[in-house]
Amino acid sequence: MALENASSVTEFILAGLTDQPELQLLLFLLFLGIYIVAIVGNLGLTILIGSNSQLHTPMYYFLFNLSFIDLCYSSVFTPKMLMNFVSKKNIISYSGCMAQLYFFCFLSIVECYVLTIMAYDRYVAICNPLLYNFTMSNQVCSWLVGGAYAMGFAGAMAHTGCMLRLSFCDANIINHYMCDILPLLQLSCTSTYANELVVFIVVGINLLVPSVTIFTSYALILSSILSISSTEGRSKAFSTCSSHIIAVALFFGSASFMYLKPSSSESVDQGKVSSVFYTNVGPMLNPLIYSLRNKDVQTALRKTLRRMFSSIGAGF
Repeated sequence: MALENASSVTEFILAGLTDQPELQLLLFLLFLGIYIVAIVGNLGLTILIGSNSQLHTPMYYFLFNLSFIDLCYSSVFTPKMLMNFVSKKNIISYSGCMAQLYFFCFLSIVECYVLTIMAYDRYVAICNPLLYNFTMSNQVCSWLVGGAYAMGFAGAMAHTGCMLRLSFCDANIINHYMCDILPLLQLSCTSTYANELVVFIVVGINLLVPSVTIFTSYALILSSILSISSTEGRSKAFSTCSSHIIAVALFFGSASFMYLKPSSSESVDQGKVSSVFYTNVGPMLNPLIYSLRNKDVQTALRKTLRRMFSSIGAGF
């Protein structure tokens, strides 16, 4: 009832990624393929890590959480996005839009901090290997991940709570393929100053603090790697970290481009395209980056496949 009283608008129309009819089918097939790869990759990686005891280490515990987040993350908005490519009018209810906004913010912020924790984990493993088991104990890992989810909850509540205070009078066409913060602010018929302040503070904290932490961790890691005399040791350390750097650069770079600038029609149009990278491409690439470049995951995958085929063979 509170939702209905907060706004005269009861539903929104999602404008989608483009309004060019000749591109709709092509984009539908492209993003359907991306979504399938993201779901299969992240679900497969979570199952693989959960079912193989040799992967029950802090690094893979964090990777398990990252894959789980990406699995949920891409499912928050991609199904509606795909519907928009094949339907003439993509409608989402007011309450459905607010729910989508909440889970989008929650999962985005959690992913920021999980990527930060993974950087810290690699810093401890490479720069302080003798203290690794003590520093990254099970209890510490649980507290770190719990803190990431707590930050996600707080940030999502701040964004969604402020959005629920706004009124939407007549305009109800969201210039996006999902219920994102900035496109929604453009539709409000009341002052959005407080919302923009919250965006600046919350997004600033949840992008800049992790970015600085990650940058510092990898600066120390690079310094430590360069001091390794063994060429093989340096190569292994670089290989371990490079995949994480790729994932971090993709996520934080595109997210910063979207949010850390003044809101305008032009910036939303540009941000709509850049958001594809952290909402669709990132969740698809993460399991590929971490599995294809990781010997432990490859070994566990081969063992799992051998077990599966041997059990199938035994059944016949």
